[in-house]
Amino acid sequence: MRHGKKVNHLGRTDSHRKAMLANMATSLIKHKRITTTLAKAKALRTYVEPLITKSKNDTTHSRRTVFAYLKDKDAVSILFREVSEKVANRPGGYTRIIKMENRLGDNAEMAFIELVDYNEIYGKKAAASEKKATRRRGGAKKAAAAETEAPAEVKPEVEGEEKVDGE
Repeated sequence: MRHGKKVNHLGRTDSHRKAMLANMATSLIKHKRITTTLAKAKALRTYVEPLITKSKNDTTHSRRTVFAYLKDKDAVSILFREVSEKVANRPGGYTRIIKMENRLGDNAEMAFIELVDYNEIYGKKAAASEKKATRRRGGAKKAAAAETEAPAEVKPEVEGEEKVDGE
């Protein structure tokens, strides 16, 4: 029985799995998106998201802790300099896994794993800039009715009367 065993061993020894996840996390931080199998992507998500959370607090202790996992100075500096600034106000969910078609050789399930804030396709800018006009029946009547009711009467000031402070 597998009670309480949450780690996916990925068919590897412990040292091999840790080294592989460290290398994949380094590649993800440097390139912002990598392609891998679905099982490895899910394992990488649980490995890299706590490191990104730890990078929000830029102290010597957190840098050393992250370096113990990644074992790459460049990746640690990129993580603390660039990535932590982008995810500063995000409460979690720093990565996104997108399934792709199966690999031709062995039919393995493949997936992208990417950092959410670095994708321009799904970003807020693209969604905000594109606004489609709805084409519902009776839409023009409602818009015209709203325009006639919208401008409220403003009481104009009478010429010659000035407001004086204190009187």
